[in-house]
Amino acid sequence: MGPNLGGELPFRIGWTGYSGHLWVEPRSSTSQNSPLDDLPDLILPPPFPAETPEQIRKKIEDEYLSISLDDELDSVAKTGKSWDFDWYGEGLRRLEPSQPQVAVVPVYEPPFRRLNRKGLKIGIDSTQIPNETSSQTNLNDPWIPGYEQVEVVQSSEGAHNSSSVLRRPGPPDHFVRGSSGNQPFLPGGFDFSQTSERYVSTGAVNGEWLSEILHGGPLQTIPPGFKRGLDLGAPEPFLFKPQEESYVDMSSTREAGSAPFDDLFRKAWEESDIPEDTEEEKELSDETAEDEEKDTSTQLSESREQDPELDIIFSDIKDEILSSLQTDQKKDAKKGEVWAVMEAIPGVTERFSELVPDMAMTFPFELDAFQKEAIYHLERNESVFVAAHTSAGKTVVAEYAFALATKHCTRAVYTSPIKTISNQKFRDFSDKFDVGLLTGDVSLRPEASCLIMTTEILRSMLYKGADIVRDIEWVIFDEVHYVNDVERGVVWEEVIIMLPEHVNMVLLSATVPNTFEFADWIGRTKKKKIYVTGTTRRPVPLEHCLYYSGELYKICSMENFLPLGIKEARDAHHVKTAPKVASGGAAQGRGAGNAHGRGGGPGRGNTSHGGKSFGGKGGNQGAGGRGSSGAWRSETSQWYSFVNYLLKKGLLPVVVFCFSKVRCDQSSDSLTATDLTTSSEKSQIKVFCDTAFSRLKGSDRRLPQVVRVEDLLRRGIGVHHAGLLPIVKEVVEMLFCRGVIKVLFSTETFAMGVNAPARTVAFHSFRKHDGKSFRQILPGEYTQMAGRAGRRGLDKVGTVVVMCWDDIPEEGDLRRLLTGKPTKLESQFRLTYSMILNLLRVEELKVEDMLKRSFAEFHAQRALPEQQQQLLEREGALSKMNATIDCILGEPTVEEYYALAIEAEKLGEIVQETVMQSRAAQQALSQGRVVIVKTPQVPVPSLGVVVRAPSGTNKATVVLALHRGPVPITPLIATSNATGSVLSTKKLAEEGYFISRKENRSLDDEYSVSYGSSRKGSGTVKVTFPHYGTAAGIGYVALEVENKNFVSICKAKIKIDPARLLEDVNVTAYSSAIRQLLLLEQEHTDEDPPALDPLKDLKLNDLDIVEKYRKRSALLNRMAQNKCHRCPKLQEHYVVVKNQHLLQERVKQLKFELSDAALQQMPDFQQRIEVLQEVGCIDADLVVQLKGRVACEINSGDELIATECLFDNQLDDLDPAETVALLSALVFQQERTASEPLLSPQLAAAKERLYMTAVRLGEIQAHHGLPINAVDFARGTLRFGLVEVVYEWAKGTPFADICELTDVPEGSIVRTIVRLDETCREFKNAARIIGDSSLFKKMEEASQAIKRDIVFAASLYVTGLSATTTSSS
Repeated sequence: MGPNLGGELPFRIGWTGYSGHLWVEPRSSTSQNSPLDDLPDLILPPPFPAETPEQIRKKIEDEYLSISLDDELDSVAKTGKSWDFDWYGEGLRRLEPSQPQVAVVPVYEPPFRRLNRKGLKIGIDSTQIPNETSSQTNLNDPWIPGYEQVEVVQSSEGAHNSSSVLRRPGPPDHFVRGSSGNQPFLPGGFDFSQTSERYVSTGAVNGEWLSEILHGGPLQTIPPGFKRGLDLGAPEPFLFKPQEESYVDMSSTREAGSAPFDDLFRKAWEESDIPEDTEEEKELSDETAEDEEKDTSTQLSESREQDPELDIIFSDIKDEILSSLQTDQKKDAKKGEVWAVMEAIPGVTERFSELVPDMAMTFPFELDAFQKEAIYHLERNESVFVAAHTSAGKTVVAEYAFALATKHCTRAVYTSPIKTISNQKFRDFSDKFDVGLLTGDVSLRPEASCLIMTTEILRSMLYKGADIVRDIEWVIFDEVHYVNDVERGVVWEEVIIMLPEHVNMVLLSATVPNTFEFADWIGRTKKKKIYVTGTTRRPVPLEHCLYYSGELYKICSMENFLPLGIKEARDAHHVKTAPKVASGGAAQGRGAGNAHGRGGGPGRGNTSHGGKSFGGKGGNQGAGGRGSSGAWRSETSQWYSFVNYLLKKGLLPVVVFCFSKVRCDQSSDSLTATDLTTSSEKSQIKVFCDTAFSRLKGSDRRLPQVVRVEDLLRRGIGVHHAGLLPIVKEVVEMLFCRGVIKVLFSTETFAMGVNAPARTVAFHSFRKHDGKSFRQILPGEYTQMAGRAGRRGLDKVGTVVVMCWDDIPEEGDLRRLLTGKPTKLESQFRLTYSMILNLLRVEELKVEDMLKRSFAEFHAQRALPEQQQQLLEREGALSKMNATIDCILGEPTVEEYYALAIEAEKLGEIVQETVMQSRAAQQALSQGRVVIVKTPQVPVPSLGVVVRAPSGTNKATVVLALHRGPVPITPLIATSNATGSVLSTKKLAEEGYFISRKENRSLDDEYSVSYGSSRKGSGTVKVTFPHYGTAAGIGYVALEVENKNFVSICKAKIKIDPARLLEDVNVTAYSSAIRQLLLLEQEHTDEDPPALDPLKDLKLNDLDIVEKYRKRSALLNRMAQNKCHRCPKLQEHYVVVKNQHLLQERVKQLKFELSDAALQQMPDFQQRIEVLQEVGCIDADLVVQLKGRVACEINSGDELIATECLFDNQLDDLDPAETVALLSALVFQQERTASEPLLSPQLAAAKERLYMTAVRLGEIQAHHGLPINAVDFARGTLRFGLVEVVYEWAKGTPFADICELTDVPEGSIVRTIVRLDETCREFKNAARIIGDSSLFKKMEEASQAIKRDIVFAASLYVTGLSATTTSSS
């Protein structure tokens, strides 16, 4: 360096040696600066030599990529030295062996369930069990515990990553309801040994990958479950030469459809420990079970009837196949085990006290036989299905399950279809057990051992993996026949399928015809026996009567139909109506009259509905009502006479079922002057109503509906329908149970589970609206409602009355209702987006598993063992037929010939009917016409000649055709007399035959006999079809041919003698005809004889048919050019190839039927998967995304619309009141309202946005093939009828004022707002998942805004008002 420091005194600095000392050297001031002068005197060499890229690469490979010992650490000199620290404890982590996945542990049983060596409970004599001798049992035998293989759960496995019941518990706040982040517990009955198929490819399981590699295929590059992989290149070639005698071509074996060895081994391993069926399980004595087994066997035999030719194909080798598959047959028979047991166990009723010595609870009455049987099975920890009529005592079984849970320190769950039943059961069971209640809006004592909830709540707990499910021992399903409900029946199937293995079931149902079938489905799904018990006997017998003109006519008693009663009612009707018809005063329909309401001002909500819920808003029953109609006055007088008649006969109280809310209100209005209560009863009713309604505040206490119902109740009249407020309905139910209500007008909701029997039940009519259209009620519905007649212990007989207003019902309709079979339990299973997303969250579960286990797929799944057996038989037959065809003409081309024949046959199916129906074709089918036919006797297209054309008496065409195949032996009778002797030459000559001289014969005439002239036949056919024979060195067959068996009609004609062919069965005639056909073949060597032209000859006008006709003719010519066409063994080889293809098709069909693709709802599932992928709920690998997790939280409304609403931020600009008002469109269910809501501009814009979102989602679903119309989907899913009402309610408007804004009944308003609270909770959870704190707070405020006053008044059943009032009275 040479800086100019110190003025003109230059100097330079340098370094000396490696020590780094500096020195300064002055420079001459006169010297010239040079760039070299700035360099130091000594330039040090670089410390390391320059490295090339090759050296750097080698260094990295040596240090990091090469396997070698460390010279410093692993040197021999240092071996044996002790280190200063524990190297293996701190420096290196020793790998511990992995924890075992399963372990064998003893099975603990409580003392009351322990069995001795003989399989009997300790201390129970063997004589208590049938077919067991006491000498074989030692009562002192100790209890020997059993052992089972259980899953070992790692300490890291919790609710978020494990489905085992042994996993670590989750947070306490998720104990009851669970969380969408939890995995559900593994359902019982699932075969989880095959769950690896979800993430392990089939090729890796059955050995296909290895087979491909052995045959030179490439290595797999992407591991199962990965999106990307590593390509390691092609494997090194190798030679594989197995011994010839043991070598089997893997490809040919796989093509033949034989089962892989791994699959067979796994199957044998899984089925090796199946217990043998007992004799009791093998025999079914119930007629219902036999009918259902016949139906199943018919379905199983259909597959065999579809291919009768296949039975012929392998009939010769069937014994050999079956003998080789004997073991598999035994195992398949076990698969067909019946899981429902209907036979009553002998001795249970008589020795019940000995079989169940220590009952969990006692009853103050003698148990019925079916109750004892059910309790016996419950004590043995077995599931039961109890089917009995209403009031027969099914609840006793449920109570005993509760008692067992209390005794065993476990939990029992009682599920009901509607919340009203849940509330009532909570009151009924609270005095006996530790009971909790879980509904959509109420959670009382969830820690109790006995929980009552709706089925939807239990489904949510199962999907969300609530830890409380571990403790459940029993689940009681009440009103199982509710599975027929179109909207909610699917929930029952979901819950039954998703229940874990340790949970037992108690199913309570009304009598249904397919009880065994339903129980068998449950048992097969859960892999446990279901014991069916019950009774068809009613505790109180019923009498069915017609009420007409003030009299009762008995039409059914003790289940015996009485036509005489109908005749008497008809006679009375004729007597009464005849004078009126003559005078022109015909009775008018009872529906005629004014349709205006009972009163009220002309405001909104008081239009053409006759007032709602007893006049709701008007409260005034003025002269403008229906009372001005003459027909209505007639019906009113009939109600008066009917009630008075029942009062005189002592048939009160009565429940009158009317199938509309309006009809209930009208009927109760007609009894304005009727008072049926005493002063004591009036006082009791007043005290009860005052106490019940005292919890209502302010104007709610003076609601028109409350005032009107209270007035009716004081006179002993009540109404019960969905339009009533919940608290009003509960008051009516409780007072009716106490016997102070004498006449109750109700819809069919009163018959669903409400335990309130009456002395009499009456039907206003038989027509109801089921939500879609009007229809007659079903026998099962009639039986359910009629079962409310007759109070057990009070009445000896119950009376059911059918009201006859203007006419007498037809005898057939009455017989169908009274004696018809109840409605069968049918599956209403359908796929929902929520179900799909919940199952996709869990790796061990597949949606296909849920579909297979639904009740809809029950029969198909039960037929699987039979189909598997058929598959093995067909595969065995196919492997036997895989022999090489030896062709005498060289390389066989019969496969190509068969493919052409099949293609020509397909075209023939299209054109043949049109061609043969044409007049020209029928005229062309004359005697001597050359044709080409294909029949079962002649399986290949063969040349023939028409011997007899169809006529008026003989519809079929007789054809003589060439037969290149084995000819069956047919006796020839043409040249023999009656005694069997051969006719002489002279006799032949007399009949017109002559034999040419040998020297005059040509080669064609050798060994042939000619006839002189044809004779007219008599028309008698003396030959039996098909008639086989040989002539001119080739076989022939004469047979009747249908129109569909004609392949072609040729232009050529030959000369034949029909009389000698069909009447005389003359050999000479057959020989001449066959010879002419052979000569015709020789003229056309490489083609068939020319066919008739479709335009010129057959006069066809359809150009499409003509085109297909010519295309088929071209295919036939190609077949004629094939060298197999003239082969003597063509028919034999053709049959072999055809049978192989038929078997291959059948094997392919069976494999399809055994696969998931054959499931009924699989197309719907694929379409919904595509929809979820498009909207972003799942990705291409079916992994649930954030949007899908949010959709799993929505259960009260359409999950797709709600999710899109959240992710589009449609609620951001709305306040809490507007938000909850908009969400009411998701839960409101009434299709239409009379008035449109008046909305603010901001709320109207939000409504339009939500509607367009629904339309867009509808278009997406329609685009992917779902049967949905976008506009109909939006209108049916979103109903904005209560948006204004809910907005005003959230703003604090009194309930009486919001009722004036709409014509919707008060009860529907309350139900909608209560469901909205559940929707707010779901949106709040969704906001937590997506991290939207403002939305979370908004939904919390919205929920608080609507939870007030009469809408959320506590249930009377829950607060215990009934017990308090009863004691005070």
